[in-house]
Amino acid sequence: MDWISDHWLAGVLLAGYTAVLFYHAHVGRKHSQSLDDYYVGGRKMGGFVVGVSFFATFASTNTYIGNAGKGYEYGIPWLLTALVMVVFTYLSWTFVAPRLRRFASHFDALTLPDYLANRFVSERQVLRVAAAMVIIFSSILYLVAIFKGAGNLFQQFLEVRYEVAVGLVLVVVMLYTSIGGFISVVRTDVLQGFLMVIGSVTIFYFVTDAAGGVFVLPELKNLPGGAHLFDWNAAIPLFVLLGIALSGSLKLLVDPRQVSRFYALKDERSVNVGLWVALTGIVLIMFCLFPIGLYAHFLLDGVTDTDMIVPLLVNDRSVFPLWVGDFLIIAMLAAAMSSMDSVLLVAASVLYKDLVEVASPVAHPLTWTRGGVVGLAAVSALVALRPPGDIIEITIFSGSLYAVCFFPALVFGLHWRRGSAWAVLASMALGVSVLIGWLLLGLGAYVHEVFPALLVSCVAYLCVSRMTTDAIQQWPDAAPAPD
Repeated sequence: MDWISDHWLAGVLLAGYTAVLFYHAHVGRKHSQSLDDYYVGGRKMGGFVVGVSFFATFASTNTYIGNAGKGYEYGIPWLLTALVMVVFTYLSWTFVAPRLRRFASHFDALTLPDYLANRFVSERQVLRVAAAMVIIFSSILYLVAIFKGAGNLFQQFLEVRYEVAVGLVLVVVMLYTSIGGFISVVRTDVLQGFLMVIGSVTIFYFVTDAAGGVFVLPELKNLPGGAHLFDWNAAIPLFVLLGIALSGSLKLLVDPRQVSRFYALKDERSVNVGLWVALTGIVLIMFCLFPIGLYAHFLLDGVTDTDMIVPLLVNDRSVFPLWVGDFLIIAMLAAAMSSMDSVLLVAASVLYKDLVEVASPVAHPLTWTRGGVVGLAAVSALVALRPPGDIIEITIFSGSLYAVCFFPALVFGLHWRRGSAWAVLASMALGVSVLIGWLLLGLGAYVHEVFPALLVSCVAYLCVSRMTTDAIQQWPDAAPAPD
């Protein structure tokens, strides 16, 4: 009863938020009569809602808890990661979005493996299955990281066991995502996107105020052990930091949960609108949250798990008034949900469309996809009870997998007529081999594994493409735009 009397506002907000989620799930179910509707919203969505969904999907607990706290350990150089993410948001909407929207519509593709199988027609089924397996594995890894972040947050806030906190998040996201599909996810992302922007600005304001002001950072040098926070090679080698930034940012170009948004855009004008909406959201969120770990040095001592910094601050009444902390819990819950629903939907869509349907088409594909959402969510939550690493480690590895497997096929494949399924398969196999080998040899402490792995992946794609090329009967740029 004491918790309820103290946090009644959070209870009201949580109840209202949950009600909106399930209302959107109802609307999504009503308008999802086909796989096209359930997977990509019937390709009828405008740039504003897709742009909000894009940044809301990308920014999750890995941003609010993982990335926000990491500056505590890595110092000023950590802000470089935020800048790289802004640059890659721009590149995603200018170099990938226009052509991928056109290609996906031309091929009637609903998933990334579906697009790849139509773009690279030789050995298309082998390529489709290989890409699907990578997506499902990487999606589970990413979901584990989000469950860990949300579990840590709810454990501190609700004063419950970590396992109970993970279970609560599982039930909510599993239900509304499975019911409503893409339409529900995007409608919910709009609400969540606004909550996330307001929450980011709020966190920045109250943390900097409690720390002594926005311009207090130079005083970090005077704190015990604070000088290394300004050294580009002290807490982490620069090439390792750049690798983290690159592997985290490349997801904006190739992660299926991000690029699937482009499938839903209704016309070219929507691409232009979405670009500026997504860019604005990413700038506000990243540059409000990434400095939080730095300011935390003035407020917290001896923190060893940087994933706990934001939960500790939010529950510190000297930093956040009770009502502000309650609001922030809901905003960070929105951040978790906005990524979890998208990852779950993409993984479940791939599971049915590119594995089950390829093996043997079955009746009631929507039912199978909804079942995939439930199953994948449950598996991820179970793994999150004993996560294999911290939030940043898990999400960076997931991003590295996507980069080495899909960057050449997606980016080169959209802008170069050559290429083949064998080139894609070679780039995936060699890229993943180098990625894992580099990690096992311990070389990531000197140069981040994404650099050699991505280099090998790209070279393999280019070389094999010169020897084997899949002919496309009609290059999608020549097809009439479906506007």
